[in-house]
Amino acid sequence: MKLANRIKLNSLFDLYGILLTEKQREFYAQHYLFDLSLGEIAENCQVSRQAVHDLLRRTIAQLKYYEESLHLLAKDDDRQKLLGELDAALEDRDYRWAREITEKLKNI
Repeated sequence: MKLANRIKLNSLFDLYGILLTEKQREFYAQHYLFDLSLGEIAENCQVSRQAVHDLLRRTIAQLKYYEESLHLLAKDDDRQKLLGELDAALEDRDYRWAREITEKLKNI
């Protein structure tokens, strides 16, 4: 898995992890945060490697579904971009541009 994908997944987990089951959170954390292999997780939890794989696959699908439904990560990205523009506008003392950006931020 590419680093960018892993970062995005971890961001989704940060936002939506509370909506997952305890087992989903546990397996996800062990694999993606603590870098344990599927076999190690299976051994630690006394389940099959296939069970770990299937649960992680479903967990990732669930995280993506939440983002498709709620768009919290996309909205946060939009906010961060606008805040960068706002900083630039204020530094340039372009207050009309700063007000426009502020209005956009209110609508996110």
